[in-house]
Amino acid sequence: MNRTGAGMASSDETPENAPSPAGSTSRETELRPIRWRFGDWHATSTHHTPLEDAQAIVTGTVLATLGIAILSHLGFLTSGVAGLALITSYAFGINVGLAFFLINLPFYALAITRMGRAFTIKTFIAIALLSVMTAVQPDFLTFADIHPLIGAVTAGLLIGFALLALFRHRASLGGAGILAIFLQDKLGWRAGLTQLAIDLCILGLAFTVVDGRAVLYSILGAVCLNGFLAINHRTDRYIAK
Repeated sequence: MNRTGAGMASSDETPENAPSPAGSTSRETELRPIRWRFGDWHATSTHHTPLEDAQAIVTGTVLATLGIAILSHLGFLTSGVAGLALITSYAFGINVGLAFFLINLPFYALAITRMGRAFTIKTFIAIALLSVMTAVQPDFLTFADIHPLIGAVTAGLLIGFALLALFRHRASLGGAGILAIFLQDKLGWRAGLTQLAIDLCILGLAFTVVDGRAVLYSILGAVCLNGFLAINHRTDRYIAK
C-alpha cells in the first residue's frame, strides 16, 4: 500500500523545471499585442510570414523587370498586361511602366471583390514596384547583343520564375494573373494554361505593331513562361499562403 501510495504521490508531483501554466498564460498575454499589431511572424507549413511575402514580391518584380527589359530590347512581347503595355508602348511611344500601371487599374475590382484584401494589397505593391523598376531600368541596365532565340527563352523563364514567386505568396502582377489565380481557385483550372490562352490572344494583336518574326519569338517566350508555370504552380503540390 505504501509503495502504491508513494508511486501515486510521485506521479502527481510537478517537476521543478517544468514551466507553470500561469507563466505560460502570462507569456501569451504579453505577445498578444505584438501579434495584433504586426501579424503572426511565425511561418508554418501553410502560412507565410510578412517578411517572406516581402522578399517574394521584391524578388518577383526584379526578375520580371529583367525579363521585360530583354524583350523590350529585342522588340518582342510578353504575356498578359505586360504584353499589352509593350504593345501600347510600341504603338504610341509611351513609357512601358506607365502603360502597365494604367492598364491594370480595371483588374483591381476583381482582386478586391473576389481575391481578398491581402491579395489585393500585395498585388498593388508588386505592380507599383514593377512600374517603377521598368520606368528607371534603361538608366541603370542596358544590353548589347542578345541572340533572339536565347533572349526569348531566357525572358520567358525569368518572368515565369517571377510569377511563380508571386503566385505562391498570393500576389500577382495584375491583369491576366489575377484572373488566372481566380479561375484556379474557383474552377481548378491551371493558372499557367489559363494565362497561355490569354497570352495567345494578346500576341495576336502584336501583328499590328511588330513583324511576324518578332511575334513568333514572342510566342516561344510565352510558351516557356506558361509551360513553366503550369508544371510548377499547382495547388495540390503547394498549399502555403
